[in-house]
Amino acid sequence: MTEPLLSVKDLKVVFHLRRGDFTAVDGISFDIMPGEVLGVVGESGAGKSMTGTAIMGLVDRPGEVSAAEIKLKGERIDGLDEEGYRKIRGRRIGMVFQDPLTSLNPLYTVGEQLIETIRRHLPMSQDQARKRAIELLTDAGIPNPEERINAYPHQFSGGMRQRVVISLALAAEPELVIADEPTSALDVSVQAQIIKVLKRLCAERGVAVMLITHDMGVIAEAADRMIVMNKGKIVETGTVGDIIHRPKEPYTQKLIEAIPSIKAQNPRFAAAAAQGGGFASEKTDAPLVVVEGLSKEFDLSPSMLSRVFGGSRKIVKAVNDVSFSIQKGQTYGLVGESGSGKSTCARMLVGLLEPTAGSVKLEGTDIWRDRDALAKRRSKIQMIFQDPYASLNPRWRVGEIIAEPMRALGISRNGSEIGDRVADLLRRVRLDPEAMRKYPHEFSGGQRQRIAIARALSSQPEFIICDEPTSALDVSVQAQVLELMSQLQEEFGLTYLLISHNLAVVRQMADAVGVLHNGVLVENGPVEDIFGAPKADYTKMLLDAVPDIAKVA
Repeated sequence: MTEPLLSVKDLKVVFHLRRGDFTAVDGISFDIMPGEVLGVVGESGAGKSMTGTAIMGLVDRPGEVSAAEIKLKGERIDGLDEEGYRKIRGRRIGMVFQDPLTSLNPLYTVGEQLIETIRRHLPMSQDQARKRAIELLTDAGIPNPEERINAYPHQFSGGMRQRVVISLALAAEPELVIADEPTSALDVSVQAQIIKVLKRLCAERGVAVMLITHDMGVIAEAADRMIVMNKGKIVETGTVGDIIHRPKEPYTQKLIEAIPSIKAQNPRFAAAAAQGGGFASEKTDAPLVVVEGLSKEFDLSPSMLSRVFGGSRKIVKAVNDVSFSIQKGQTYGLVGESGSGKSTCARMLVGLLEPTAGSVKLEGTDIWRDRDALAKRRSKIQMIFQDPYASLNPRWRVGEIIAEPMRALGISRNGSEIGDRVADLLRRVRLDPEAMRKYPHEFSGGQRQRIAIARALSSQPEFIICDEPTSALDVSVQAQVLELMSQLQEEFGLTYLLISHNLAVVRQMADAVGVLHNGVLVENGPVEDIFGAPKADYTKMLLDAVPDIAKVA
């Protein structure tokens, strides 16, 4: 029988805190075979990332690996000193982190970082290491690797940076790769490419992969076996097909039920069809938001001095003649890959970026051309950002954060009235009013997103732009936030622009959808028409790339 490449027995990680000990990982055991992808799933706080951190010997004080037997190819690696761990990190175990910018040095080119890693672990000359670095970038799907090897991390898109990080993790030909949420912030097409890279490495080189993620669709596409973690313990383990189609534990069943399906019909469309009525997007009322011929150009030309010596002007058209409308009380989904122009559109609609051409009209008033529209724009249009923690002032209490728009817009200046309104908003987003006395860091990701929603509602807006509002959340928390957004839409008559790379979420939430590609709107219409019978090849490619648990045998 083949020996496991990695064997973990009775792993326990305890944090010694002033209020008592907290057990992050509670006596778990598992094996990973050579060439196998083991998926590790669970909600935030389940202990997934801490397990990977413990294997790498990276648990910092006050944390402690209090009990464990960890073997790599039969050799115990738990309890090594720092020098011992340094020899196996990178060389025998590679790690891919969720945020590639945290593992790339912004001051060095990706080539310099790859070459340094290769030469530290392998006996290669500078030229040999550079050649290997180019091969790694090629394997990871980076176009023009001979040129891009000289680029800095900020010159790559998020998906390309993640490929660079995968190349770094593989630079020294490790036996095991620990991939911690390697695809959570990526578009579906890039996500599919990353999954293919990992699977190919397993098949061709016998590399074992520990794939940590909250995305069950990614597990379905990439993993051979999976373990489900909750509160530091393994609650279920087995083949991917068995767990997805025949889950035994209530916790696993809850996780799977929370996954939105790309195949599921939009619930509002289904309800309208059952009543014999038309779909909501067929309303004939005057739309609340009308976008006409919207374009945005960025001048990336070199300096004037450089142009004098032969440099040419470089104009990038990020958004090119985009037009769509949104009916009051509806949700319009905007989808496309990174760099397609989604966020640029959002910034022009919210008033943060002036268009080069075209117009954005709210209730018939052009928010950029009408000088009197500024106050209306500030009060009637709000935005919910992808990362709630980054958009909430960490030095302010939650009550101050939610009250700020009321004071700034003159909606209310009476202290007791503002306090009552803040408490009411917190209740509406399903949080205890006592939360107003706490700081953002005292809340989970899902709770912080609820706070961001409450702040957006405090100015009594009509139109809210939601830029990837659930991409960093677990599936169960994502389901709660989406349900909350739907309920608030019904309650307040809100109109949403929903930007997301999760097409299943868009199908569940949106009435109509637009597909952006290289700044051009290639398809636009009712969500069921676009998802049920796409016309553009680009839309078909996006839909085909969506990980789907239904594909698992």
